[in-house]
Amino acid sequence: MTELRVETEVLGPWSLAISRTFWEGFTPAALPGRAADTTLRTVFLNERDWSRTEVGVSQQGATARITVSGGGDLEAAAAQVCRFLSLDVDARTWPAVGERDAVVADAQRQLPGLRPCGFHSPFEAAAWAVLSQRVRIVQAARLRNDLIHEHGDDGAFPPPQLLRTLELDLPGRKSEYLRSVAEAALDGRLDGPTLRADDPAEAVNKVLQIRGLGPFSAELVVLRGANAPDAVPTHEPRLEAEVTQRYGPHHDLAEVSQAWRPFRTWAAVYLRALREQREHPPVEPIVSAS
Repeated sequence: MTELRVETEVLGPWSLAISRTFWEGFTPAALPGRAADTTLRTVFLNERDWSRTEVGVSQQGATARITVSGGGDLEAAAAQVCRFLSLDVDARTWPAVGERDAVVADAQRQLPGLRPCGFHSPFEAAAWAVLSQRVRIVQAARLRNDLIHEHGDDGAFPPPQLLRTLELDLPGRKSEYLRSVAEAALDGRLDGPTLRADDPAEAVNKVLQIRGLGPFSAELVVLRGANAPDAVPTHEPRLEAEVTQRYGPHHDLAEVSQAWRPFRTWAAVYLRALREQREHPPVEPIVSAS
């Protein structure tokens, strides 16, 4: 196992502590809490060759210090980390969205420096979409954890070349759909950099061609798997309910999100995060940015 250390300047507001708190409560890819450890740590599959990779990320002012280790292409792995932590986004104009929209301004004050953390890859987002279809979130999380425990590599999700061969005892057609997702990943149809570079609507249409993934799932893959920063999720009733509550019944998501450009995904994530925090408050308050 080799190691690569990278330092990258993060442009715009960023708090690793706030982002990490958000990710620790992000059920599909939740991190274990380590209150005494200021370094964010996780294990993931390197999209370049699907090898197991470990990463530690710490913050020094506006600099992200990233240490990746594994047997694959570590430069590609470091770039993948920056993508799923939104560290590669130039967010210097993100505060201007709050200047145009008082609701977003309030969210920015409550979650200072939050950068939306997504799935490790579109492949893992697509697998989660399959596992979570027609079951409760806690059950889907249990199915995912069982998959990692039984077929993963020391904490990493099973790679697609293995997943496509498994006959799993899962509800409905989940096993079939997971094999379809694995085939798509191996064919390059779930490539993170490619989906991120595409127009979000075009990327969603591409993902919709994968068997077992509907409109909600396809948006999840692009917005939270490729972590595209500027797209509007159109199949999230809870987000629409939050917009109605905060903006009033005479305003809809399509209308208010125009002021969020070029950070429509970010604004949507902020509003959903505040809704989750309100409905499921943490045991301790979210740490303020220093």
